[in-house]
Amino acid sequence: MTIRVLLADDQTLVRAAFAMLVESARDMEVVGQAGSGREAVAAAREVRPDLVVMDIRMPDLDGIEATRLIAADETLTGVRVLVLTTYDTDENIVEALRAGASGFLVKDTRPAELLDAIRTVAAGEALLSPGPTARLIERFLRSPSMPTAGTGDGPECLSEREREVLALVARGLNNTEIAEALGLSPLTAKTHVSRIMGKLGVRDRAQLVIVAYESGLVTPGTP
Repeated sequence: MTIRVLLADDQTLVRAAFAMLVESARDMEVVGQAGSGREAVAAAREVRPDLVVMDIRMPDLDGIEATRLIAADETLTGVRVLVLTTYDTDENIVEALRAGASGFLVKDTRPAELLDAIRTVAAGEALLSPGPTARLIERFLRSPSMPTAGTGDGPECLSEREREVLALVARGLNNTEIAEALGLSPLTAKTHVSRIMGKLGVRDRAQLVIVAYESGLVTPGTP
């Protein structure tokens, strides 16, 4: 199955480089390009990609607002967004996750890592690994000025086992790692994650992480 990718970045050379890289992968194709957030939203509605690689800092409409519009558009259900950031200097990344992005990567990432990130997010996973990602989330996620993620109930509606699973998701563990930690089968862990998403009204694991931190189930700095 070919992953259909839309590239959104206001720098033509950056888009060209990403396009060449994506087209070099046998399981991907570039179906569109955009130079602003507004163009990205319009292109997403036109070509219906599997995934949008979205720069945050763009003219006309930034990547955060573009991501929010795409995530809120019922006709674009299933279109996932992978945002680009300069990491240490970009404090908007959590807002992008709240807006509906499924993960992020740094602009100077290695080519192979970019392709792996596209595959991960397109497969329905969130690009939220431990380490630098966790530190960034811990630093900005609890800001009171940011809106709440999710449209369902809070973690109090979850069973004790589901709360345990959610806490591990927030730590960046995948289904296999969660299964090993709790003595479950990977399929059971995956089922728990899916049920938790449904109860909390979130679209992917990225927003599960946000809900876990917002609710206090997981607190910044806790091992």
